[in-house]
Parts: sequence; structure tokens; C-alpha cells
Amino acid sequence: MFWFLKKISNMLLTLFGVITIVFFLFNILPGDPAQMMLDQNENTEQLMVLKKKYGFDKPVFIQYLYYLNDLSPISVHFNDPDNLSYLTIEKYNFIKVLNFDKFNLVLKTPYLRESYQKNGISVVDIIRNTLPNTIILAISSILIAIVIGLFLGIISAINYNSWIDYSIQLMSTLGMSVPSFFSAIIFAWIFGFVLRDFTGLNMTGSLFELDDYGESMTLQLKNLILPSIVLGIRPIAVISQMMRNSLLKVLSQNYITTAYSKGLSKFNVIKNHAIKNSLNPVITALSGWFAGMLAGSVFVEYIFGWNGLGKEIVHSLNTLDVPVLIGAVITIAMIFIIINIFVDLIYSWLDPRVKYN
Repeated sequence: MFWFLKKISNMLLTLFGVITIVFFLFNILPGDPAQMMLDQNENTEQLMVLKKKYGFDKPVFIQYLYYLNDLSPISVHFNDPDNLSYLTIEKYNFIKVLNFDKFNLVLKTPYLRESYQKNGISVVDIIRNTLPNTIILAISSILIAIVIGLFLGIISAINYNSWIDYSIQLMSTLGMSVPSFFSAIIFAWIFGFVLRDFTGLNMTGSLFELDDYGESMTLQLKNLILPSIVLGIRPIAVISQMMRNSLLKVLSQNYITTAYSKGLSKFNVIKNHAIKNSLNPVITALSGWFAGMLAGSVFVEYIFGWNGLGKEIVHSLNTLDVPVLIGAVITIAMIFIIINIFVDLIYSWLDPRVKYN
């Protein structure tokens, strides 16, 4: 119980720090969101109305307090029609806890506000529509990385200091040194353009696309191939090297020598004794890389036209859609924290010596 409470408190503190940093960071970006919302139709009166509606006329710190109030499950909402909390309270379901003359204390789900650019569509709906595509892309990439990376790491460790080992290490180093956006451009051009007649792959495309008649959405699994491979290149390199080093360390332990002395074959020793005990550092890398893929997929999704949260972040940056930006970053931070907690649970299963503290 103490371990769980400690994790929850650390999660809340981390989220508070993330929210604070990204709010002030994105609210000092050059440009005026109100002007971008009006585009070419702006006039002074409309601009003032819009700034008052979204709180742009207030100091940044006051806007920050209002945003924390919207995010908090227990919120204070004033009864003054000119107050921003009064204007937002009707946009979500709530339960009044305490009633006072000038304000109410309400219980609600966290409110991420609405997009500045998409005609009042809520940030939650935008994330709900784009996050599944990003998760599918991240899971596909990490599965590719796990299968190929573990295989290459085991082969490299078994053939330690041979030309096979050196070749795999060279490929791993190259894989880690190449940025994902550069790999995306190269793969899209070679396999989606130059060799398209042979591969049948597109340079750009998402998981679901309109058919030729524009009547219904069709599943296009082939559009998942190139972005998954590109996003998985760097994790493959990291996993293979970590698996190699960890397996070499385990193979030097005394209990491995004892297993050999009992007449077990090298295959059985590695399969039944060495691999499981070599996975802890690999799982650490996987947890970081999976969460990092959600953030690192930004450029890959944009280049391949994949309709995920990463592409939405790029679009929101271009249009100063601050609520979507902050909501996306908070979502990624939440996923990262949950994954780390889940990894701690896996540690205890792989290694009973690991205790919760």
C-alpha cells in the first residue's frame, strides 16, 4: 500500500511539473491565438470578444490558475458571468459539492478545454480520435524492435568477438545515430516512390482512408509498414546492444557454469537460464522507448501523413492551438508514468530480489 501511495504521489507531482512547464512554455510562443482564430476576418471588436471569452486578456499566471482549476477534479467556480470559470462550467458534467454566495465547489472530470481552431471541438475528442493511431504505430514499432533486437542481441552474444558480432554492433551503432525524421524521408522516397511498383507501398497514408468514391473509410494496413519500421530502427539498435551486453554478463555467472557441468546443452542453458535473467535492463529500455515513441512519432507521423497524435501536435504548433498542445503533452506524460509503474511490477516477476519500496 505504501509503495502504491508513493507512486501515486510521485505521479501527481510529475504531472504538476509537466503541466506548469508546458503551459508557460506554449503561452509565451510568438503570435496571437485570437488573431489566428479569426484569420482574415478579424476586427477590433471581434478580437476583444474572443480574448475575453478565452481569457487572453488576463495575465499569463491568472490563465494558468484557471487552467489548473479546469484540470482539477475538485474545482472552484464563481457565479460572476464575467469570470472565466463561469463561462467554462457549462461545458462539462459536474456535481455541486458546496454552494456559496459568490462561488460553488464542484466535483467533475478533468477538463482539457476546446480547440481554438476546430470550431469548438473538445481536446478530449481530438485526443480520442488520434491517440489510437499513434498507439497502434508505437506497438507495431516496438514489436518489430523486440523481435529483431532480441534476436540480434542473442546472436551477437553467442558469437562474441566474431565477425558476426562486429557486424551487428556496427549496424546497431548506425541505427542509433540516424535521426528518425531522416530515416523516414529516405524510406518514404525509396520504398514508397522509387520501388513503389515492387513494394506496392505509398509514401504517405494513414490506417483508415476514404475509398476511391469518397463514400466510406477503408482499412489500409500497408500504410503501417514503413512508419513502423522507421520508428523501430533506433529501438532495435538499443535493444540488441543491451541484450548482448546483459546476456554476456549473465553467461559469466557461476550458476551458468554449474548448468554446463550438469550436461545441459548451450541451447538449453541460454533458453532456460540465461535469457530470462538478461531481460531486466532490456525491459527498462523498452519502457522508455515505448513512451518515447509516442513523443518521437511526431516527425514520423507528419512525414508519412499518419493521422495520429504526433501529426496533430505539429498542426497545433503551426496554428498556436495551445489547448491541444498542452492536452497532448499531458496525455503522453500520463502514459509514460503508467508504463513506468507497470514496468516496476514486471521487475518483481522477472527478479524476486526486486522489492517494492
